[in-house]
Amino acid sequence: MKVGLYFGSFNPVHHGHLIIASYILKHTDLKQVWFVVSPQNPLKPAASLLNEYHRLYLVQLAIEGEANMKASDIEFKLPKPSFTVDTLTYLQEKYPVNEFSVIMGSDSFQNLPKWKNYTWLLQNYSIYVYKRPEHEQLPEYTEAKEIHILKAPLLPISSTEIRKDIKEGRSIRYLVPESVRQEIERNHYYQ
Repeated sequence: MKVGLYFGSFNPVHHGHLIIASYILKHTDLKQVWFVVSPQNPLKPAASLLNEYHRLYLVQLAIEGEANMKASDIEFKLPKPSFTVDTLTYLQEKYPVNEFSVIMGSDSFQNLPKWKNYTWLLQNYSIYVYKRPEHEQLPEYTEAKEIHILKAPLLPISSTEIRKDIKEGRSIRYLVPESVRQEIERNHYYQ
């Protein structure tokens, strides 16, 4: 089965993430999108991260009832910080019948040379890139196996702004699924 891996902190997951995943399922040959919750991104500070199990649960709430979407804790079992190439190697061994691809924004795609073993990643995995504002210029990687450029609908929502809204007592209704909002408020996350 063709599976797109959507890596992220999802701190918290929001409608922007869900719209991208839904668009990719509708407009590509991928059959499933797995939200791979990263316990610690090597390129981001860990201080502002909600506990990974709480973030995983918020993703599970957000995609409840979506048969083609899955929340994955695979990186929780791997050494930290998590590197995409290590996760892909592990997943390929664990699920040899699946064909994995990587889903990323054009901002991450531009930063690919900072990733561990990025040429190996490009040579061995298809990459689905959704364009983000201010990151329209995409580098050309001649060694790439397959790169799909997508114009997915984007919402100008960021997890950083959501956390800021919560800290400052503003509503996050309509920015995240209602079940996610209720769980965040019930547990006083990000306050």
